[in-house]
Amino acid sequence: MDRSSTVTILTLKTDKPEAELGLFANSQQLTAVKWQAHRQLASTIHKQLKEVLQGRYLKDIDGIACFKGPGSFTGLRIGLSVANGLAYTQNIPIVARQGKNWREQGIKDLLAGKNDRIATPFYGRSAKTTSPKK
Repeated sequence: MDRSSTVTILTLKTDKPEAELGLFANSQQLTAVKWQAHRQLASTIHKQLKEVLQGRYLKDIDGIACFKGPGSFTGLRIGLSVANGLAYTQNIPIVARQGKNWREQGIKDLLAGKNDRIATPFYGRSAKTTSPKK
């Protein structure tokens, strides 16, 4: 990314019942929204995205940094699906990071030109699947 100009970055964290979105100009936070999404994440995330954009358009986003986990299977699946869909349709880079400083690291990596191309979740444990019946 061109560091000489302002880069608009969307941040997204959906691993817990309280979801959050943020909008940054380089590393300076412009706006943020947190909401109790819990079981309504799929039906509320787009409304909250519109709120965090504050009149901007999706085409104004230059990159996406998201929290990859560990966390809720469904929360991560929905959030990262939305983030990957936005990155793909807008043809912008996406990075997925974990840990306490996921947001700062994600923004730093985007500004350094990194791109994971697809944000993949980390659930924190192996899948618990039912064995097939014999």
